Amino acid sequence: MSYVTNTLSNLMYQTAFFNLTWGNYVMIIVALVFLYLAIKKGFEPLLLVPIAFGMLLVNIYPDIMALPYTDAMGIDHAGGLLHYFYILDEWSILPSLIFMGVGAMTDFGPLIANPKSFLLGAAAQLGIYMAYFLAILLGFNGKAAAAISIIGGADGPTSIFLAGKLGQSELMGPIAVAAYSYMSLVPIIQPPIMKLLTTEKERKIKMEQLRPVSKLEKILFPIIIAIVVCLILPTTAPLVGMLMLGNLFRECGVVKQLTETASNALMYIVVILLGTSVGASTSAEAFLNMNTIKIVALGLIAFAFGTAGGVLFGKLMCKFSGGKINPLIGSAGVSAVPMAARVSQKVGADADPTNFLLMHAMGPNVAGVIGTAVAAGTFMAIFGVV
Repeated sequence: MSYVTNTLSNLMYQTAFFNLTWGNYVMIIVALVFLYLAIKKGFEPLLLVPIAFGMLLVNIYPDIMALPYTDAMGIDHAGGLLHYFYILDEWSILPSLIFMGVGAMTDFGPLIANPKSFLLGAAAQLGIYMAYFLAILLGFNGKAAAAISIIGGADGPTSIFLAGKLGQSELMGPIAVAAYSYMSLVPIIQPPIMKLLTTEKERKIKMEQLRPVSKLEKILFPIIIAIVVCLILPTTAPLVGMLMLGNLFRECGVVKQLTETASNALMYIVVILLGTSVGASTSAEAFLNMNTIKIVALGLIAFAFGTAGGVLFGKLMCKFSGGKINPLIGSAGVSAVPMAARVSQKVGADADPTNFLLMHAMGPNVAGVIGTAVAAGTFMAIFGVV
């Protein structure tokens, strides 16, 4: 009888109920909220579902992220499954592959047709630099502040890339979750800022149709951008280089199989690996602290200032163009592709249902992807990281 009792007791104490802290339960609730937002509300489900499930797993079974170790008897033990996924984040492999997939899915035609969109994409990086100085004031060191500030670009892969390059692995989980969360919440965060900073008359401005872009222009664009940007900031090569390589696959027309692989199978495999590993970095011990609260707050401030910077510069361009540019497209200068461009379209259509801004907004949107990568490369150059 005692054998049965001891066996049942051992089995009972092996369950997670006796090993979890209150913090683990809080994080499990957070994970369930993220799953609700992704599945029920449709907030970037491709990102939030794997992130939320990784968060759920690590707070039920922390050893899924355990480091490899050697015991007292000299026997080597493997690490947890998601630890090996996470190493690919730290080595910047997964973020770079994500960029290749994004490039293969992106049409740079609107940006080529209207090069002034580069200015709007640059203006929307204001939030990054604002957040950097605020993070310094809040006590973060320079490298940590730089890694946190990239959240303002609403670009998860770049945030992970820079955090890894600057050696901020302990902050990578909160930074990545904040970045992806704000990417998912673009339709909620941006419209109030856009409406606050523009008049109804400005929101109703209809823009002229973009000129047609030739196939040659589309082929030359990724090659020229890769050469120019990587010559100026060589450290951006993993991101900008992969982004432009993916786009060259798409536009050259002779590697259809590579385009399909980069934009579909490979892209979605990488999203699964990156999402679950990022979510699994948010154990209660790592996530529930004052630094995380600061990071989430700084990320929101950065994103808000980035949106505002794009809209305000759009207003300036509107004035100098004689009212030909709708300032709403400036908000798309953050890197959340294509969600931010869709939000510009929606807010414009709310003011005038016959207003079609989507293609005009895609120019600043894809410019913002390049701009955020350049901002990351600038920080890496400042801190001497190669």
